[in-house]
Amino acid sequence: QVHLEESGGGEVHPGGSLSLNCAVSGRTSTDRDIRGWYRQSPGRQRELVAVVAGDGWKQYADSVIGRFTISTDSARNTVDLQMNSLQVYDTAIYFCYAATESGVYWGQGTQVLVSS
Repeated sequence: QVHLEESGGGEVHPGGSLSLNCAVSGRTSTDRDIRGWYRQSPGRQRELVAVVAGDGWKQYADSVIGRFTISTDSARNTVDLQMNSLQVYDTAIYFCYAATESGVYWGQGTQVLVSS
């Protein structure tokens, strides 16, 4: 079984920054997993924000390129998302994601609210 636990959400003004952290536990491998972050805002489908593979390959949503940075820490077994220049449209629940050899797993989500 794999468990993902997010932290770091909150409220920020436009232009501000937040850092999201996802602690991964269970039968996983930073070398073989694909890990990342998705988000969902009211009335919209869950969408990819950023993902990273074990070989370092990364993919970002067009709307976050240049503002968000995804990273992994194999020692702490985490996947982190640094979000800068946040805008109102970034408001959503952010979900940690891991695609492992045993399946796809999701965290419970953490709220990010960008408001003036």
